[in-house]
Amino acid sequence: MLHLIPAPLHRFALKIGYKLQQRLRRTTGRTREGVSVIAKDLGGQILVIRHSYGPQAWYFPGGGIRSGESPEDAARRELFEETGCEIEGLKLVGLVEETLSGATAKGHLFEGVVNDMPEADGREVVEARFFPTHSLPEPLADSTRLRLKMWQDRKS
Repeated sequence: MLHLIPAPLHRFALKIGYKLQQRLRRTTGRTREGVSVIAKDLGGQILVIRHSYGPQAWYFPGGGIRSGESPEDAARRELFEETGCEIEGLKLVGLVEETLSGATAKGHLFEGVVNDMPEADGREVVEARFFPTHSLPEPLADSTRLRLKMWQDRKS
């Protein structure tokens, strides 16, 4: 249904929603659990995205876990919604605890392999690309750096 809204209007609504979500977190001190996905291509490059709202930085695909949804299902759904990619060999890397807009948040970090080329929808996501781990684009969001370090430390 949201695809019927013109893309510029949709992006504007996302910016407003992002600001409202931040205010709600600061006011209530609560947020829902989320997921992030480190999606690798067959060559070992990792997928990062840029949103149309919020800080203009690069992030791993992800988002909130819906009521009654498992973290694994949320990771698959968010990756597909944001990039059009399906993931194989999805594995939990670990849990991330952080503060988002003054609220304590818990995130599930997953990894897996995708065979598809990502496509930004031009609405929520304006860019989605694979990069080698030694040559990631800047600016990387602090949350992306934290997850990347957690993923790399686990592998060493």
